[in-house]
Amino acid sequence: MSWQQYVDSNLLGTGKIQRAAIFGLDGSLWATSSNLSVAGPEATALVKGFTDPSGLRAAGIFVAGIKYFTLRADDRAIYGKQGQNGLVAAKTKQAIIIGIYESPVQAGEANKVVEGLADYLLSVNY
Repeated sequence: MSWQQYVDSNLLGTGKIQRAAIFGLDGSLWATSSNLSVAGPEATALVKGFTDPSGLRAAGIFVAGIKYFTLRADDRAIYGKQGQNGLVAAKTKQAIIIGIYESPVQAGEANKVVEGLADYLLSVNY
């Protein structure tokens, strides 16, 4: 399965994630939905947030020019909220998966989708 298929089927295809991307740990783009454009510095800040979340906690999370309030940032997952919408990012051995959800989807539903894909990729050494 291609990285784009993971975005299209495993993330967007669930109906719980409206925009998504997969980045390598070096910040390189592997796949993205057509309606999401993550700037290089935004991807770099997210990748760094898994090892040093202080910047995300202080300034918030920026993705596609939108600022999300940081709810959680650790070595496994980053959660952000912006009004009724939110962001989930999960880290695997080689990648960062980003999913953006919009109301009426609840945070827990989106977290399950993104972290479920991360768990699967970890199980196959990605």
